[in-house]
Amino acid sequence: MPTSRPAAGRAVLFALLCLAGTAHAADGTPEVDTGTTAWMLTSTGLVLLMVPGLAMFYGGLVRTKNVLGTMMHSFAAMAIVGVLWMVCGYAMSFGANALGGWCGWNPDYFLLKGIDTTIMPQGIPEYVFAMFQGKFAIITPALIAGAFAERVKFRGYCIFIALWSLLVYNPLCHWVWASDGFLFKQGAIDFAGGTVVHINAGVAALVACIVIGKRIGYGKENMAPHSMVMTMIGASMLWVGWFGFNVGSNLEANGGATLAMINTFVATAGAAVVWVLLEAMARGKASMLGAASGIVVGLVTITPACGTVGPVGAIALGAISSIICYFFVTVVKVKAGYDDSLDVFGIHGVGGIIGAVGTGIFSAASLGGVKGDDYSMMGQTMIQIQAIVITVIWTAVVTYVALKLVDLVIGLRVTQEDEREGLDQT
Repeated sequence: MPTSRPAAGRAVLFALLCLAGTAHAADGTPEVDTGTTAWMLTSTGLVLLMVPGLAMFYGGLVRTKNVLGTMMHSFAAMAIVGVLWMVCGYAMSFGANALGGWCGWNPDYFLLKGIDTTIMPQGIPEYVFAMFQGKFAIITPALIAGAFAERVKFRGYCIFIALWSLLVYNPLCHWVWASDGFLFKQGAIDFAGGTVVHINAGVAALVACIVIGKRIGYGKENMAPHSMVMTMIGASMLWVGWFGFNVGSNLEANGGATLAMINTFVATAGAAVVWVLLEAMARGKASMLGAASGIVVGLVTITPACGTVGPVGAIALGAISSIICYFFVTVVKVKAGYDDSLDVFGIHGVGGIIGAVGTGIFSAASLGGVKGDDYSMMGQTMIQIQAIVITVIWTAVVTYVALKLVDLVIGLRVTQEDEREGLDQT
């Protein structure tokens, strides 16, 4: 999701799908494209809808005594990160290289005070772009909370996500999506957040659940979801909101947006079908939890690839990710013994990695993607893997330090008495 439209085009057919370029005033400055602006405003609202959707999804998966506390994690992220994004997050993410390229900075972006009249090359006011990106910054730390649900102090969580947003999310966002970010300049493809959002959140979730420790009674007591109805409603809201997440990342209402739209749908549908089939074969029947898991896996995996692969590649990615993620959450996590309460790493981390690698492979025209004959599948895939490795290392190390700091100063884990009674009550 760089500030310049992603290079795309499958010969004449794709070119015919695209609308005319952005209008310019007599002095050459861009004018507002009302159609694209309307779509980006809608996309921003759709991405924000994903936050209450995530709250519903996570809220249904925990035990009755922890529903409100779990849902509050999502809304706290909306408030805390929303303020931080306005104050300095946008400046750190999309300003010019600062501190040797570790992050960005632009005084005009501080408090969003200097972009009120700026029109971007795509024909949208920069205010719209800033708010669209802000919703990504909000939902990423909200995703992490699922890994340590039912056992974390609320105030410790609030301080942690504030630090994490400033020290982990904003720099990584700059590296991948800012025009002078070093991963962007190396050619890493992350159309809508495979590395910046999902691998980032998934790795942070894994580190957090290990540092905080297992829930009391994990593996011994019944910890089944209390409301699959709530979870399915949340998953449905996520699927709808994800069209803003992925399609809006094209930044223009044209043929590139339609490609992202159909890929987002078919990859998710394919992943849901495969997950349900796997569950039916392994356990004798399908479940609503399996269907919801497949939906989210498909959405996660297609996110980095939705603007550069074709529909067949999207279905393939959805199917592949379902198989691998299903194995990971049903076998690997059990054998490893860590308590990732709501499978954030197994779905978002693993699914994001599959999607990022698959982007390099399925973007090739020979496999239905939009990249032409001059595209190097192997070269691009190696760039994707490099971006994944950098993301994993950076996120893991800084998340660990942030967690330890918060635990030292405030504390992260609730007492055993509070955990047994339930966080909604205590």
